[in-house]
Amino acid sequence: MAKKRNYKQEYKDYHGTPEQIKRRAQRNAARRAAAKRGAVRKGDGKEVDHIGSNRKGSLNNKKVRVISKRANRRKQPRRDGSED
Repeated sequence: MAKKRNYKQEYKDYHGTPEQIKRRAQRNAARRAAAKRGAVRKGDGKEVDHIGSNRKGSLNNKKVRVISKRANRRKQPRRDGSED
């Protein structure tokens, strides 16, 4: 019989890594900058989209745009690593 997975611990182990903490801070900073410009507000259904960012690496100094939550969640990276 296989041992049950501890999903809660796996979640904490991944999201608690220094790399993921840094990326989350970069996403939050981009959102705060857009809010300061007046491009987004809390509860408006908009998200900050990093244009051309790859799944690994830094998000700093990347171009961003404000798009709907639905459009951002629908957007998926290409399997071959090329841009949208």
